[in-house]
Amino acid sequence: MKILLTGRNGQVGYELERVLSVLGEVIATDRSRLDLAVPDAIRRVVREAKPDLIVNAAAYTAVDRAETEQELARRINGVAPGILAEEARRAGAAIVHFSTDYIFDGNKTAPYVETDPPAPLNVYGQTKLEGERAIAASGARYLILRTSWVYGPRGQNFFLAIARKASTEESLRVVDDQTGAPTTGRFIAESVASILRLEQLPSGIYHLAARGITTWYSFACSIVAKLGLQVSLTPIATKDYPASAARPRYSVLDIRKIESDLHVRLTSWEEQLDWCVRAFREATARA
Repeated sequence: MKILLTGRNGQVGYELERVLSVLGEVIATDRSRLDLAVPDAIRRVVREAKPDLIVNAAAYTAVDRAETEQELARRINGVAPGILAEEARRAGAAIVHFSTDYIFDGNKTAPYVETDPPAPLNVYGQTKLEGERAIAASGARYLILRTSWVYGPRGQNFFLAIARKASTEESLRVVDDQTGAPTTGRFIAESVASILRLEQLPSGIYHLAARGITTWYSFACSIVAKLGLQVSLTPIATKDYPASAARPRYSVLDIRKIESDLHVRLTSWEEQLDWCVRAFREATARA
């Protein structure tokens, strides 16, 4: 199987390149080789690669900056996935794409199921939803995996921000009224590999996230404790934290469908954090 992977340097793409290599030939691209903001570049790269499967791990993920860079966010998150899917259909290939819990407005008090109506609060969520719809309308064989609060031991994410700030500052204020499930890029990548080993690639939309729920504040407390850092953490309300983009108050994803239908082994956010802490320490020791 020949796999075209986008976003190889991202949190999920980095992990995917490693795990997909045992399943076939991986053509891994970054922005320098495939700029998803340029439609002609997408078509050219896909047609040259002639893949059996496209895995789109690239995205515009700067949630606040998307409010002022709407056109760029829309080209990458909304338009590009549709072009990738159209090219997949043209090549007789399938596409795996990643979406987000931020397509929901957060007004529920129980985990969101795949069929709940989306109502994004910010440009990032809107453009990711547009990408979902463009893929679904393409006629391609597709699998869309909605993920949640993605992080890992490299790149730019909440885990690394807390680890860095807790090492240099005496106190931190962290939002405590947004609830979700922190999920590592490693877990997402290994779950995708598990799905690709199935006899037939499933189609449709599935939620893929860690088990359990927490808030950003509680997550930060766990990070600090597991890293053995000494810092004072103060819980605050969203209204007291300045941000350009609105966030859903509750964005927990219901993961029962992917567990029952695709037999994905779901681990808790605490287990995934334990792995991330170990990987972070190993990377720090090597540096």
